[in-house]
Amino acid sequence: MKFFNKILTDIQESYNELVYKVSWPTKKDLVNSTVVVMSASIIFALVIFCIDFVFNTMMEYVYKLPQYLS
Repeated sequence: MKFFNKILTDIQESYNELVYKVSWPTKKDLVNSTVVVMSASIIFALVIFCIDFVFNTMMEYVYKLPQYLS
């Protein structure tokens, strides 16, 4: 029975902490943070794409080089 009382106490403490102690962001703050994260993700993806494209082009050139030399 002590086990279930401890679980119930933990749940009540968690609820009280979430309701009274956690500072939740406003909708405006949440939207701004989301826009920043999405923008950074898109920029990062574009940088990785460009690096991949450059290395792919270089490797294609390197692999075709023996054809040109013979």
